[in-house]
Amino acid sequence: MDGPRCFAAHSTRPPYGAVMDDSYNLDTVARELNNQEASGADDAGLTDRLDHWLAALVNRHGSDLLLVEGAPPCIRVDGEVRKIEAGVLDGAEIEASVLPALSAHALRRFREAAIADSSYRLQGLGRFRINLHRERSRAAAAIRALPSRVPSLRELHLPPTVENLARVPRGLVLLGGAAGSGKSTTMAALINEINHREARHIVIIEDPIEYEHQHVRSVIEQVEIGTDAPDFPTALRAALRQAPDIIVVGEMRDPETMRIAVAAAETGHLVFSTLHTVDVASTISRISDSFPLERQNSIRQELAMALAAVHTQILLPRKGGGRIPAAELLMIGYGARHHVRKNALQHLHQEIPLTKKKGTFTLEETLVQLIRSGQIEREDALVCSIHPDDLDILLKSSSASASA
Repeated sequence: MDGPRCFAAHSTRPPYGAVMDDSYNLDTVARELNNQEASGADDAGLTDRLDHWLAALVNRHGSDLLLVEGAPPCIRVDGEVRKIEAGVLDGAEIEASVLPALSAHALRRFREAAIADSSYRLQGLGRFRINLHRERSRAAAAIRALPSRVPSLRELHLPPTVENLARVPRGLVLLGGAAGSGKSTTMAALINEINHREARHIVIIEDPIEYEHQHVRSVIEQVEIGTDAPDFPTALRAALRQAPDIIVVGEMRDPETMRIAVAAAETGHLVFSTLHTVDVASTISRISDSFPLERQNSIRQELAMALAAVHTQILLPRKGGGRIPAAELLMIGYGARHHVRKNALQHLHQEIPLTKKKGTFTLEETLVQLIRSGQIEREDALVCSIHPDDLDILLKSSSASASA
């Protein structure tokens, strides 16, 4: 692979170590961008090196570009991190490559908080989500490639009853999973399903916008934090005054956003959101535990009334390459609401077998199906299982049924 071009023309900045304690570097970049915007000059040259790496990411079907000082630029392909160049990076190179791609809001936020998210569109390659941050006082970046179209639920290879989430009339639908587990993609696919089936008004709030939805049967507004609204709570309050049928909150990061989302679901709206969690119980506890101790009981009472469903998922290596999701789904019924009120979340797992008629299923049941269909290795399933004893019982039962 040919190495990226050198940027001697932009070498007027002071050495990297000299700018760590002041805003000279960011101010310089901001002035350059503002001057070019005012003059209409082409600023493509400022992002040439970043564009070069992103082209490698897309051409090799990667999901993420990782830029960290002391390491070469790397991409993630099927969950595995791979180098795309031999030379190592330093923080100044990372800043010089990524800062020009940030929006004006993200640039200001990085200057104030040393961390920022932004979307970036590259003609001919697609859209990307940039997270620029610092580690050990040095610049680093993680950049996610965003698909050009919204996938269908069938394309995601999830259990078919996940589609039930697109038919929930009202309430709070939570999707949990680790970063990179595909929960945002699943949520986008659910909204796409509604969009093609129903005439609704949908307001989507994200930081930044990941999937771009078209108006099909529904009217869809997409609000980007930093560009269209200053923060999630402000955008969510405004959405409630916009006569929405469905509100989508990209991620619930703070108690105020959680409080408004729960209240919106209680008052008859259908609200979708995601959390970084691993199972049904931790997804619910993440919300209540985010509040001060004296507020947690009242939040649990509100959650018990507002919750409609909790879906969590993981991604596992697929035999033959790629990755495939395994998921867990609980459609909330009377028993689950009682456990939430009483903070007996350890019993929620037992509610899943009791609500099979609503389409619920455990992670272990999904894993067994994937093993039996030859799509994943048994060892990978055992590592990822939350209840390995349940998985072992299901596998033995499955083997006995197959041999009978």
